[in-house]
Amino acid sequence: MNRNDNYTNSPLSPVLEISLSGDNPDDIPLFPGEKIDSEINAREVTYICPYEGEIRGHLYLTNYKLYFKSNEEHEKTRLVHVPLGTIKKIDKFGGSQTKGNNAYGIIIHCKDVRTLKFAHSPENHSRRDVFEKLRQYAFPLTYASNKNMFCFEFKVTYPVDGWSIYEPLAEYRRMNLPNESWRITKINDKYKLCDTYPAILVVPHNVTDNDLQAVAAFRSRARLPVLSWIHPESQASIVRCSQPLTGISGQRSTDDEKYIQMIMDANAQSHKIFIMDARPQTNAMANRTRGGGLENEHLYNNAEIQFLGIASIHPMRESLRKLTELCYGNIDDSLFMLELEKSQWLKHIQIILSGAVRIVDKIEYQKTSVVVHCSDGWDRTSQLTSLAMLMLDPYYRTLTGFQVLIEKEWLSFGHKFAQRLGHGEDKSSDDNRSPVFLQWLDCVWQIQRQFPTAFEFNETLLLVIADHMYSCLFGTFLGNSESTRKRDGLPQKTKSIWSMVNTYRDEFLNACYTTAPTPYTISMTASSTKDYVIIPRCAAPFIEIWTSYFCRWNMNISPQSIDQIRLRNKELLAIRAALQKKVEELQNKYSRQSNAVSNAGHSNSSGPSSPSNSQLTNTNPNARIVNI
Repeated sequence: MNRNDNYTNSPLSPVLEISLSGDNPDDIPLFPGEKIDSEINAREVTYICPYEGEIRGHLYLTNYKLYFKSNEEHEKTRLVHVPLGTIKKIDKFGGSQTKGNNAYGIIIHCKDVRTLKFAHSPENHSRRDVFEKLRQYAFPLTYASNKNMFCFEFKVTYPVDGWSIYEPLAEYRRMNLPNESWRITKINDKYKLCDTYPAILVVPHNVTDNDLQAVAAFRSRARLPVLSWIHPESQASIVRCSQPLTGISGQRSTDDEKYIQMIMDANAQSHKIFIMDARPQTNAMANRTRGGGLENEHLYNNAEIQFLGIASIHPMRESLRKLTELCYGNIDDSLFMLELEKSQWLKHIQIILSGAVRIVDKIEYQKTSVVVHCSDGWDRTSQLTSLAMLMLDPYYRTLTGFQVLIEKEWLSFGHKFAQRLGHGEDKSSDDNRSPVFLQWLDCVWQIQRQFPTAFEFNETLLLVIADHMYSCLFGTFLGNSESTRKRDGLPQKTKSIWSMVNTYRDEFLNACYTTAPTPYTISMTASSTKDYVIIPRCAAPFIEIWTSYFCRWNMNISPQSIDQIRLRNKELLAIRAALQKKVEELQNKYSRQSNAVSNAGHSNSSGPSSPSNSQLTNTNPNARIVNI
């Protein structure tokens, strides 16, 4: 079957799940390396759409996606498709003896909010083949060791290598590191100190490698405090780690206490340090029974602990389940806001954003360093540090900087993407799954909405990332740590999502972005940096549901389609480019006229006919105004 040329020639169509359009209904558009399974090719089924009812058509299964193509022209359901990595759970409904129309088939629960229901004919037992094949492709780690995720078979060439977008030493140099207070260490280059941390770390200048090992031994998973970001003026720093292993008996570590003192001393403008514990205080104290715990303020000099009250991964998972049921289905409008409140999703978003704002306040206005941790330091800690850095540093609000931020604070520092997202495993009830990164993207969208000119990238980028963290089209979000991705050779065997993003850069640019006039570096004046710190309002009235993501499949709500947003953004970018060209022309004209006036003045001042002081005094002041 031939690929749809209109489909593959569109810059984002081969990779942007949210804007797929089958312009040629006679073909199923295949990605490079994608192949239709001969056994599940044009299998007759009925799609039970919750909005348009029963739609008859054919089912196609490939090594990347499940496609449904309707027999008739339907405005919104001509072609339904779902990446196999996005499938969370597959259920059967009905039995061979079940009577009634469309009472026998398969239900597919997706990680991207959707639930797809396909009815089969019980006479030919076609459901069995589809069910078994679908499980093998969607959950290869559970059912098919001989099958790979599609990212290993995705045969496309990009002119940009996204795997090299983040270079740790270059990023630390951008922060003017190392300096007299902080040094770069490669003690973890073999991942023996901490297997979930990156190879390159930034630590206090005077700490020894033996000290680092002693501190790591007192922190959960050996995730010792290391620097994430440093303020270019005050030298206040954001340091991340995991909880101390105090246990029920209140164990202490003098090495850890001295180490926190070193972090505080690295900032000469403050003689205090805040330990921002992401957890509710009751949860932190309860962790002592499992060997974890929290710092004792009496043992850490000039340290103050503040609890940010962010719930664990389990309530977050339940919250998303409720929100999913609300956003994909039919519900009375009068009950929507009530059910949204019951889901608690926006409340969780509000608490996370508020915690990040408190960190920004400590860094920017109190000029005090902070140590951020939760339990293991790879979920809520990543949310908080990366959000605070996004608010503090305009570099992370550029298209490139945002990629660096994700690579640094999420991927290199060991957020467990494979476990939290459940790549390739049929374990929908796994307690380790949780929408931690999706929550963070939602928080970024909330800030972006409040500061529409502060971000170089647009909402499309957030939607693409949200889709492809599940899709397994790219290798970026596979694995649980930097060490496992290197061990499995993902940079050599798969494509990075940033390769696609940077190849089609214009698709992700924000036409309303106001470029910062100068870089955010150590040499900037104190007054100028204030203009680059953005602090979102976190009160309940300012937090909204991300309809472009959560409600995009709901035909009753019908948020503005991503295609409409992209088209309008292209129009605005064209207008912006035209205006920028006009500004450059005017600036060049002004420069030429200024030079001409300056040269004329210089010539007159050196010649015999130079005007006298009285002549200059009587000159019309408007005569030297340059008309542009």
